[in-house]
Amino acid sequence: MFLLLLPGLAFAGGGPLGIDSELPLDTGGIWAHKYQTGIENGVIAVELAGALWLGNDDKLGHTFWQDIDSTASSGIAAQLLKYGFSRARPYQGGNPNAWFKGSCCQSFPSGEVTLQAAFVTPLIVNYYKQDPWIWALEALPVYDAIARLKSRAHWQTDVIAGGLLGTAFGYWATTRQMPLSVQVLPRGVSIGISKRF
Repeated sequence: MFLLLLPGLAFAGGGPLGIDSELPLDTGGIWAHKYQTGIENGVIAVELAGALWLGNDDKLGHTFWQDIDSTASSGIAAQLLKYGFSRARPYQGGNPNAWFKGSCCQSFPSGEVTLQAAFVTPLIVNYYKQDPWIWALEALPVYDAIARLKSRAHWQTDVIAGGLLGTAFGYWATTRQMPLSVQVLPRGVSIGISKRF
């Protein structure tokens, strides 16, 4: 029955996949930017505190070090892509085909969604077999994607690209025996504060 309603709900959009369109502006309630920022800061705090507290020798600590690799490298990649594509945001004219506009425009890809996907991917890859509930962490990038669309800060392809970019770097981080962030630090830092007491 639901499938019969889909043609009435569909509408044409623009952008590279033809799906980009503006959603009705909604920056209230759970979609307020302060909550997006809070989750972003929380993710960074959790991975840093977890990595330093547990250390690389602990399985969860090792995963947090992978998170640091994943979020840092994907964040750099996202920022480089933003400069390279310089796509206008929805609130900057409402044209999803406005690419290469210069330093004013940094819509593609969504850095926030990239961060969330990069954070959850190592946790999911390392724990999904023993704890299937870990897949619930996918709610973080999904929430952030919807919030960014509702605030008209990104197009649909921006958040999709951010999710894919974060996931790719997250998976890459799990394939490394020794996280890059551990390799550049003195050995004492990666032992974990909890093991020193």
